[in-house]
Amino acid sequence: MTVITCIDDLKRLYKSRVPRMFYDYAESGSYTEQTFRDNSSDFSKLRLRQKVAVDMTGRSTKTQMAGQDVSMPVALAPVGLTGMQCANGEMKAAAAAKDFGVPFTLSTMSICSLEDIAAHTKAPFWFQLYVMKDEDFLAAVLERAKAAGVTTLVLTLDLQILGQRHKDLKNNLSAPPRLSIKNMINIATKPRWAMGMLGTKRHSFGNIVGHAKGVGDMSSLMSWTAEQFDPQLDWEKIAKIRDQWGGKLILKGINDPEDAKRAADFGADAIIVSNHGGRQLDGALSSIRMLPSVLRAVNDQVEVHLDSGIRSGQDVLKALSLGAKSTYIGRSFIYGLGAMGQAGVTTALEVIRKELDITMALCGEKSVQNLGRHNLFIPRDFEGDFL
Repeated sequence: MTVITCIDDLKRLYKSRVPRMFYDYAESGSYTEQTFRDNSSDFSKLRLRQKVAVDMTGRSTKTQMAGQDVSMPVALAPVGLTGMQCANGEMKAAAAAKDFGVPFTLSTMSICSLEDIAAHTKAPFWFQLYVMKDEDFLAAVLERAKAAGVTTLVLTLDLQILGQRHKDLKNNLSAPPRLSIKNMINIATKPRWAMGMLGTKRHSFGNIVGHAKGVGDMSSLMSWTAEQFDPQLDWEKIAKIRDQWGGKLILKGINDPEDAKRAADFGADAIIVSNHGGRQLDGALSSIRMLPSVLRAVNDQVEVHLDSGIRSGQDVLKALSLGAKSTYIGRSFIYGLGAMGQAGVTTALEVIRKELDITMALCGEKSVQNLGRHNLFIPRDFEGDFL
């Protein structure tokens, strides 16, 4: 029996149990993958201040994210194709998040649909929206989200044009996977995954198939998707979507102080400092290095969250200490899901909360709400102050 002590333990199991194309889909970035790597490695440049002789009883990781009570300041980020990492993956991840007391965010490009999540969890959840050219589809999916009980819309701003990810092209990524000889040989070595997929009818993009005009099979779906990301997305269109939605709105994909200021003035409930996990603009600074300049730009006008690169509770603590209100995990919970299903997502959350709690105690703090820059040693050149 494998003893899980950290997220890397789950990652090793995940790699052994999920087909290569879906492992590569999650574990990759665009072009050279510089930003993908920096997102994680830059956390190690921040060091923690140890404090002793402090009463550490009665600690709490509880706080709020965008007005919602959470057991710790960590939400499950939207991840496309989650239902290809494990059968009914989004439903399992949503159930684990509900039981743990943290938000689950469903991707537009999910395998399980909005209606699947609503029926399976019977609990409010968040929905991430990609802006498509098809305005009828856009309006309809917002209404479906309301009907499904979605409480918060997470609008992604950094995918107007799809960044090139070499591994996806080389693997001929699709959902469901094309049954080439190469794929069939690889899938044959993943019996747990294959048996799970045989037991579910959910093998394609559940929020799109049957809901977008002219999309009825795999070939029409792939061509529709490739053409639909809206390169004309601007603040006027964002305002229109805000008005159509009429509820809580979080803007995701802010990685520049000027954009952050515009988002704060726009009146969003929160913004997410994110570079799409290093999957879009390769060569951009990591999210954690951009966080301080974004915080200075918004000057407490808006709640600031951080996404991209978090692989531990210590990473969460560092982000909070640097000034983020909350954080998101994507790959960390995907590793757990692919390794062990719903139990693996729960395990990933437990690992992160335990690391966060113990590290917080050793830093002399009893609540995540008390964390601040006084808990860190920050390199002078860390904060992205470039000419």
